[in-house]
Amino acid sequence: MSISMIAQIVTQTLLYSAPLILVALGGVFSERSGIVNVGLEGIMVMGAFSSIVFNLTYADQFGAWTPWISMLVGGLAGMLFSLLHAIATINLRADHVISGTVINLMAPSLAVFLVKVLYGKGQTDNINRNFGYFSFPVLQDIPVIGKIFFKSTSLPAYFAILVALISWFIIFKTKFGLRLRSVGENPQAADTLGINVYVMRYAGVLISGFLGGMGGAVYAQSISGRFAVTTIAGQGFISMAAMIFGKWNPLGAMGAAIFFGFAQNISIVGGNLPIISAIPDVYLHSAPYVLTIVVLVLFLGKASGPKANGKNYIKSK
Repeated sequence: MSISMIAQIVTQTLLYSAPLILVALGGVFSERSGIVNVGLEGIMVMGAFSSIVFNLTYADQFGAWTPWISMLVGGLAGMLFSLLHAIATINLRADHVISGTVINLMAPSLAVFLVKVLYGKGQTDNINRNFGYFSFPVLQDIPVIGKIFFKSTSLPAYFAILVALISWFIIFKTKFGLRLRSVGENPQAADTLGINVYVMRYAGVLISGFLGGMGGAVYAQSISGRFAVTTIAGQGFISMAAMIFGKWNPLGAMGAAIFFGFAQNISIVGGNLPIISAIPDVYLHSAPYVLTIVVLVLFLGKASGPKANGKNYIKSK
């Protein structure tokens, strides 16, 4: 296999991994606080929708910065949408899975309705300003490694990896992270120590929404190029599997997301690879989702998440 082919596989793997990493990290923050966020898929949808609309509207004003600003807009939209999940689970004490499922059902319908209102059709136009590919100065000139990892690569992927490193530091090395983990493990004990359980859980869910919305925005602006009802199709659930596979650790979730990104990439470029090219396309395209199911079956029972995860907290108790 040539260096060019390896470089292509690495680049495309990073491209597909970037949104999965961000959304998986969002799941880590939410579940570390004790709130199960099944609604990551719906949050991704709203992030993708809002980012594409912003991109199409303000591309002329912001130029090359448009995708990055749109990513932040998608994050804010995801945060706003996750507020519904936070209110339902923290204040109204609703079942976490049911609340997340409602978000997943509501988001695509709402987004498609707004697209029809804004554009008069079922999907948006293609954006002209997307993330594209980026070459790192100096690093791209390193023999072999430079061509594989740093030339014509996905900059959002490296941004997502940086966010994963920062997330690990926040969760395991800061006072905020310690408090977040404490309310996810034993909220009653955390409350007796003066930690506001509700505030910390709100913080976990809102951070989850922001990262999930950014993940949807990255996917829409680097892979899809437009928004339609099929733009986000299972990536949120794949990210949840990556979070579980990574044992609720930001670095583990990042590694699992890259693995699933590689699986998605193989379904696209597998026809150009030896041996894999002999596998029928239908199996290659279904591989990421089959792997997601396999990971959940094998690791969901064995993986040990936060002890209070999914349990509503009542202060009076």
